[in-house]
Amino acid sequence: MHQIKSISDYHRLAGLPKPEHPLISLVDYSQVNYQTEGEEVTMVSPYYSIAMKHGVQGKMRYGHQPYDFDEGLMSFVSPGQVISVKSKYEPGTRPTGWLLFIHPDFLWNTPLARKIRQYQFFGYQVNEALFLSDKEEQSMIRIMKSIEEEYHSNIDQFSQNIIISQVEVLLNYADRFYQRQFITRKISNHAVLTKVEDWLSNYFGKSDLVKEGLPSVQEMATDLNMSANYLSSLLKVQTGQSAQQLIQNKLIEKAKERLSTTELSVSEIAYELGFEHSQSFSRLFRKKVKLSPSEFRQSFN
Repeated sequence: MHQIKSISDYHRLAGLPKPEHPLISLVDYSQVNYQTEGEEVTMVSPYYSIAMKHGVQGKMRYGHQPYDFDEGLMSFVSPGQVISVKSKYEPGTRPTGWLLFIHPDFLWNTPLARKIRQYQFFGYQVNEALFLSDKEEQSMIRIMKSIEEEYHSNIDQFSQNIIISQVEVLLNYADRFYQRQFITRKISNHAVLTKVEDWLSNYFGKSDLVKEGLPSVQEMATDLNMSANYLSSLLKVQTGQSAQQLIQNKLIEKAKERLSTTELSVSEIAYELGFEHSQSFSRLFRKKVKLSPSEFRQSFN
C-alpha cells in the first residue's frame, strides 16, 4: 500500500510533473502512468479526490469494497480512505478524464472546511459512480478547468476564495445530480464504517469535552457493540488506519478548525478538546501536522 503524504507524492507515483500548487491540482488522467510493477495500485491519501473517467476497466475498490464505475463517470473520495485502481493498460486502451485533488489544508478557515463532509457522496454509504449526461459532463469539466486556470494564474489575496467558490459550485452540482440518481441506487453495506464516522463526529461535537475527556478506542468499541481489537482490525483493513489513528485524525481536524476560526489560545483549545495538559496536545499536533499549533495558526495570517 502506498501511503501518499501530499499531492506532490501522488504526482511522483503517477509519473507526472511537479504540481503547480501544493494543495490543489487538476490532473489529465490520460497522462497518468503509475510507477509500479503490479497490475493494481493501492493507496491512502490525505486529500479529497474528485475523479471523472472514461474507459476505466474493472472496478475501483474503495475501503476494500467495489465502487461501480462500469457506466458511471464521477467518483468522490475523502481523505484517509483506501482506494485501489488498475495501474496497467494495453496500448490504445488507456482511460481518459480528469482528477481533481484538494488538500483539506486548502479549505481551512473557510465555510467549506466545515461543510464538505456533509456531502454524502464523500462517505462510505455511496459506492456508485455519478452518471452524467453529455451536457452535465461538459459543465463539470468547465468548472474544473476554471479552477485550474485560477491556480495557474498569479496567486493573490483573492485566489483562494475564488477557487473555493468554484469547488463549492462543483460539489453543489454533484449533489444535485446524485440526489436524482439516489432514487434508484443501492447503498453499500458499510454500516460499521459509517457508524464510526458518525460516532466520532458526535463525540467531538459535544460541548462538554472538558468533562468527558478524550475518547478511547474501548469506549467507541463498546458503544458500537464490538471488541476494541475487532474494531481496530476491521478499520485497519477497511481504511488502512487503526481506531486510535482515526480518533487522533478527527481530533486534529477539530483542532485545526478551532485554530483557524477562533482567537482562543492554544492552551484554551487543548483544554476545550479534553487535554489535561496543553503540552500533550501540542506534541500530538506537531507529530500529525509537522507544525506547532501556533505555526499552523500563523500560516493563515
